[in-house]
Amino acid sequence: MRRARHVGSAVHAASRKRRRAVSEERRLPGGGCVGCVGCVGCVGCVGCVGCVGCVGCVGCVGCVGCVGCVGCVGCGKRARRPRAAASDRRRSDRSRDNRARIALRCGGRRSTEHAPARTRRERRAHPKSATNRGDRSKMGALSHIRVLDLSRVLAGPWCAQTLADLGADVIKVERPECGDDTRHWGPPYLKTPDGADTREAAYYLAANRNKRSVTVDIATPEGQRIIRELAAQCDVVLENYKVGQLAKYGLDYASLAAVKPGLVYCSVTGFGQTGPYAHRAGYDFIIQGMGGFMSITGERDGLPGGGPQKAGVAIADLATGLYSTIAILAALAHRDRTGEGQHIDMALLDVQVALLANMNTNFLASGKPPVRWGNAHPNIVPYQTFETSDGWIIVAVGNDGQFRKFVEAGGRPELADDERFATNPARVRHRDTLVPIVAAMTKTRTKREWLDALEALGVPCGPINDLAEVFDDEQVRARGMQVDLPHPSGASAKLVRNPIRMSATPPDARSAPPLLGEHTDAVLRDLLGYGDAAIAALRDKRVV
Repeated sequence: MRRARHVGSAVHAASRKRRRAVSEERRLPGGGCVGCVGCVGCVGCVGCVGCVGCVGCVGCVGCVGCVGCVGCVGCGKRARRPRAAASDRRRSDRSRDNRARIALRCGGRRSTEHAPARTRRERRAHPKSATNRGDRSKMGALSHIRVLDLSRVLAGPWCAQTLADLGADVIKVERPECGDDTRHWGPPYLKTPDGADTREAAYYLAANRNKRSVTVDIATPEGQRIIRELAAQCDVVLENYKVGQLAKYGLDYASLAAVKPGLVYCSVTGFGQTGPYAHRAGYDFIIQGMGGFMSITGERDGLPGGGPQKAGVAIADLATGLYSTIAILAALAHRDRTGEGQHIDMALLDVQVALLANMNTNFLASGKPPVRWGNAHPNIVPYQTFETSDGWIIVAVGNDGQFRKFVEAGGRPELADDERFATNPARVRHRDTLVPIVAAMTKTRTKREWLDALEALGVPCGPINDLAEVFDDEQVRARGMQVDLPHPSGASAKLVRNPIRMSATPPDARSAPPLLGEHTDAVLRDLLGYGDAAIAALRDKRVV
């Protein structure tokens, strides 16, 4: 213990000496600080509350809330357990980080004429954990992460909402006046307490809770500057523009990474950043067809209603949103170890192809394209929907033991001993013989009678519910899948809970989807330091 205290004292003394030296190095001739552009996860700073030549750092043993210092270059040692937001701090090439910060301050930030830099006192009044990150009663697993969401419609917003549910501070950038396309994809619309329609379509509500909305016209130089400033304050940028479109505005990965090397930048497109289709726009419906999904979905050709069928929801969009979330979390983990950001290239077509899973390997193993099986399973029989005397049920017999229990419950025990049906491979070969026999058997009882009997025997089965039945189901209600959140319009937004359950840091539905531009002034003022006059001028020019 004595040795530890002695070493610690020596480290602190050396740290203080170096801080004084670096303080002098970092001061500009006029007395200003080169690097003070907002905290991006200073690893070595304990309690830095305002950068004045980086003299606010005291201890350099782990960050507990640096709110003014970028980089904290006065520290010669890394923390033993660096925080997750510490990407730019842990670069071996400190000079490159300094040049990046100088470039941001001199070229990327607004002029002091329009928005004076905040004083140390002002920065202390807006700590990252409160104003900049949003007022949270519960801190999620990603409460230290800020996301700049430039995406719209579904795939990108679904990803951003998932990150927001997990605690991330998500700033959603929308076009002034019109906003995200899905705000207008109604009816139905969210209704006020008196029954009147609001301007928020139910579609928009599905993918935008827990976010802050900021309106910015990125086609203007002023708007581009705002996006660059916001990106410098964020860990992640998420966008779904056409390939090359953001490069025209200087908002592509290469441009923003030059300012913030630790940035994780996720691009979501229909076909990816490379390949002969890269320039095409991608839509979920088209991707379902191109990716093979519709070739295996729908009733068999030759049967009533046979032919290709799309999924009832935008499955390619939703799955791409989830894969994007996984990729972002992996990239953040890599950044936390190395300080290195990266570009994530997500394509709807790639995801749709990957989602075919065992259908892909069936084809790759046999060379035969799989066909549509309707509600049946290509490799397991009986595993499909069957009609009862008063409705439909699903029977999913997964092994020979379950098949025996099933036919015994239906009064046909001899079927389990028939060599044509005794094993699953045999049942698959004689599908066309067995299925009509089972269909006749299930019609002898009601839906409830079958479900009760099969559940008692441990045979997998279930009803086919519409959404009214889904949200009335006792299991769905017990799991709290519906959440009601107060909306700024005065309405109550009825939403669906994130399905992830975690014991220590569960996802949280904190706030309803925001009104268009609801947080523009607050973000510009509190996060970027813009004054009221500067914000008013931007609004007069329709930049925000």
